[in-house]
Amino acid sequence: MSYSLPELSYDYSALEPHISARIMELHHSKHHQAYVTGANGALEAMAEARETGAFANINRLEKDLAFHLGGHINHSIFWTNLHPDGGGAPEGELAAAIDEFFGSIDGFKAHFTAASMGIQGSGWGVLSWDPIGKQMIIQQLFDQQGNTAQGTIPLLQLDMWEHAFYLDYVNVKADYVAAFWNIVNWENVAARLEAARSGASASLLIS
Repeated sequence: MSYSLPELSYDYSALEPHISARIMELHHSKHHQAYVTGANGALEAMAEARETGAFANINRLEKDLAFHLGGHINHSIFWTNLHPDGGGAPEGELAAAIDEFFGSIDGFKAHFTAASMGIQGSGWGVLSWDPIGKQMIIQQLFDQQGNTAQGTIPLLQLDMWEHAFYLDYVNVKADYVAAFWNIVNWENVAARLEAARSGASASLLIS
């Protein structure tokens, strides 16, 4: 099975002024598409290696698959975490969980912002569900695939690669992160949390 670029549920211009149509178009149609193409290419090369028995490049192919598939999954989640009518504050079970695990919504936002801003190089700020500890945690994801705990389930992701913000915010990452809070789709995050707690998170991975 090959991967494909998911369609967005909103127009490229829908998130303005927080994220411009130009960034959304490039980010989705170029950057995300490149990850899809790379993941499919790695799978095809692995299939050829199995057919020929030539596994000399298997280490590189495994790294390629992890990187490109990571990029595909991360972006697929990111798009659903955003909404033109987003922002405000979470409600219900999500709000209660944030209060339980982070003390308050302000404490959560401060922690998530600091973790995202503190990424050295490229990566993501991630709010995840830990199914072992049964708690929400904030993680720094390096590049597209490194440094997060195995088995944690992403609920909210913020792309901190320069391609996500540079045309709009240049190098002022703080303004980009501040703008992000105006378009967070808390309903999507709440649905992901509910699914993760029930063990049905796979169905909400990119929906």
